Amino acid sequence: MRIGIDGIPLATPKTGIGHYTFELARSLAAARGADEFELLAPVPVSPQLEEACGEDGGGGLPANLRASAPRTGGHLRRRWWSFGLPLHLRERDFSLYHGTNYNVPPWAGCPAVVTVHDLSLLLHPETHEARLVELARRRLPVMTRTAAHVLTDSESVRAEIRGLLGVEPERVTAVPLAPRRAFRPASPEEVDETRNRLGVTDDFILFVGTVEPRKNLLALVRAFDLLTRETSLRPQLVIAGRKGWLTEELYELVERSPTASRILFTGYVTDAELRALYTSCRLFVYPSLYEGFGLPPLEAMACGAPVVASRIPVIEETAGAEAARLVAPADSEALAGALAELLTDEAARSELAARGRERAAEFTWERTARQTLGVYERVMAEHRSRRRAATG
Repeated sequence: MRIGIDGIPLATPKTGIGHYTFELARSLAAARGADEFELLAPVPVSPQLEEACGEDGGGGLPANLRASAPRTGGHLRRRWWSFGLPLHLRERDFSLYHGTNYNVPPWAGCPAVVTVHDLSLLLHPETHEARLVELARRRLPVMTRTAAHVLTDSESVRAEIRGLLGVEPERVTAVPLAPRRAFRPASPEEVDETRNRLGVTDDFILFVGTVEPRKNLLALVRAFDLLTRETSLRPQLVIAGRKGWLTEELYELVERSPTASRILFTGYVTDAELRALYTSCRLFVYPSLYEGFGLPPLEAMACGAPVVASRIPVIEETAGAEAARLVAPADSEALAGALAELLTDEAARSELAARGRERAAEFTWERTARQTLGVYERVMAEHRSRRRAATG
């Protein structure tokens, strides 16, 4: 088989979908050495692949995985999805194309699989920019009809895709993700160097993710204010992640907060920096209103951090009710209470961290790759069957 994979998520500093694309491609190639896997983008992404391999210490890429920027003229690069990519797929006789970031070409000459990570733009439009909401309303139904099969990261989102987009049950499969291999306990030297460089000086509570409304950071800041006002605890709150959209209300709240001096926004951080922060935080907190999978809590668990997270269906499914302390996302008082309880109870915090490590170990990229390959094989078998029927 020759499998094409969307390489565009690797062309910029990686966030969730870029990490998914890289880990999936590497794990697919490692699992099927006889097949070829090619990351396709209108711009070169090989430097980003090399950087990602170096970040986690996992060695080089499998020999059967490569990245390519097809030699197309400027016109075809600008019209990548409608012409440049489909022409390349046909010319190279690909067996299947996997769009890892909600998109597949309208015509490809081979069956296509699309990953729809979540339906936040449709279910929570108030947390996104209006132009992106409108684009998603137009494109998501088209993409899920165009693809031969839809992948998603959790059973919670699978049910939403079936209900909201009307995708037949047999055409959508949930394949869980996993913590990346970079996430393991960091050494004391790593921790000290990272904390000193970023300005993390005290016992701290950590949040990781893009700073945007869906992450519910307003509730977190209010809970942090309550924690410091109603207890003698004075931790630092570290918010690690790039600035996203619709953030004005959050930054205004922080400016007015009496605890503003104890709230640190780090901006985008590398995997090595994240590993050190996960390892050394007193608590990891994830109050998100909605997720497609919720990978940061599992990454934190893999590094030994006790986790407090939202009681929403997908977090209950992935992080598990026994491995994390779950609270209602809209209840800042309950969140402050959970933080205070765990910060003052070493035994409870240690037990939660141990359960988290066990839970995180249940998820592996090898399993993700095996289940994804199973979908590929089914899609290609159905494609061959239809072609035989069409030719009589």
